[in-house]
Amino acid sequence: MLLKEYRICMPLTVDEYKIGQLYMISKHSHEQSDRGEGVEVVQNEPFEDPHHGNGQFTEKRVYLNSKLPSWARAVVPKIFYVTEKAWNYYPYTITGKFTCSFLPKFSIHIETKYEDNKGSNDRIFDSEAKDLEREVCFIDIACDEIPERYYKESEDPKHFKSEKTGRGQLREGWRDSHQPIMCSYKLVTVKFEVWGLQTRVEQFVHKVVRDILLIGHRQAFAWVDEWYDMTMDEVREFERATQEATNKKIGVFPPAISISSIPLLPSSVRSAPSSAPSTPLSTDAPEFLSVPKDRPRKKSAPETLTLPDPEKKATLNLPGVPASDRPCRPKSE
Repeated sequence: MLLKEYRICMPLTVDEYKIGQLYMISKHSHEQSDRGEGVEVVQNEPFEDPHHGNGQFTEKRVYLNSKLPSWARAVVPKIFYVTEKAWNYYPYTITGKFTCSFLPKFSIHIETKYEDNKGSNDRIFDSEAKDLEREVCFIDIACDEIPERYYKESEDPKHFKSEKTGRGQLREGWRDSHQPIMCSYKLVTVKFEVWGLQTRVEQFVHKVVRDILLIGHRQAFAWVDEWYDMTMDEVREFERATQEATNKKIGVFPPAISISSIPLLPSSVRSAPSSAPSTPLSTDAPEFLSVPKDRPRKKSAPETLTLPDPEKKATLNLPGVPASDRPCRPKSE
């Protein structure tokens, strides 16, 4: 197990980012999806927890084979996905179950808390991981380098300036003096309990997680003029429309996804996050997984099979019973 705590500061308030993070996740998922790969939204609905209150439950499948390094592609199936289940009780969220479709010993657990400060709360996860050793990693959305293939000047906080808020063009050391400022605290646990690969895989996954957090938070700020005036109902409608478009983009055509129309049920009826529902919206295979209709079938077994008469079954191998009275086994073709 490898545990790290990431702290990502933003030139926003926690209340503002409630809209921004929903907008960013939907748009980012759509941009990163393509035919056969990307983020399929399986479920997105209101959820009530007895401790955290009202929130939103989402289940996604992330298809990402082509994004793996060559050494990882050599040991995984050609088509596989990672299941992500998340419970958003903003300003506290749990991305509690990243599980792989063919690796039962692989998992990622992320807990997130948001506060209006510059990442100075060293005790924010005392109740979750007080005695656990972990590395604290600060991520600077303005000055940290991102993979070249993901760089866009329009999404660079050093160059971008918001027309609606007047914020932007961040310079080195901006976190020390900028107002407003908030911080996303993320406690990330990666487990890959396979001898000989554990350290390498867990370190690689943390690198990927760090890059995703850096890129996503840069985009959330760079897109601020797109979402800043949105209400919660408006961003939920954007989320619904974008998720349906994303599912079609990767080759999945489920029924319409309901986000805000499902009524909340009493906590006595709805279960805790660990048993949240995970029924897919469609049982039909995506087009890229379907078997061609004209593909010939192999005849590896007889088309018909004659079963023995139950009344005669007891006569098998009994002494004194003529062979002609014993049930015959069907001959294979």
